Amino acid sequence: MGVNILQIVNKINELTKAYAGMKVPVKILVNVEDKSFEVEIGTPTTSALIVKELGIEKGSATPKATKVGNLSPEQIVKIAQMKRTDSYARTLKSAVKEVAGACVSMGVTVDAKEPKEFIRNLDAGQYDVALKELE
Repeated sequence: MGVNILQIVNKINELTKAYAGMKVPVKILVNVEDKSFEVEIGTPTTSALIVKELGIEKGSATPKATKVGNLSPEQIVKIAQMKRTDSYARTLKSAVKEVAGACVSMGVTVDAKEPKEFIRNLDAGQYDVALKELE
């Protein structure tokens, strides 16, 4: 008896439903002896998650001049939590800063601020209470 492809496809669909419409890295590990399998799902790129969260087609071609969207603090934390497994960030705060960094080149503001200003405010502790609540 071989590996059942339909079972693999169903497992992939189940594990990737949160990323509907996005490209997601998938790794399939098959044990050739007993024909069992494991499916490992990666996360889409940070920019893809930002685009999906904002419901836009793509980032800005001129990010300094043209803004294409604004992430709320809750939205940026949501994306940071999704990327946490693929990130070298040790804390949620650091992961949020990584996502805000991606916003710079995409023409996306955070909490109605330029991403660099948001990061300065984050470093100053302005969002510490909100981060603890959302963690």
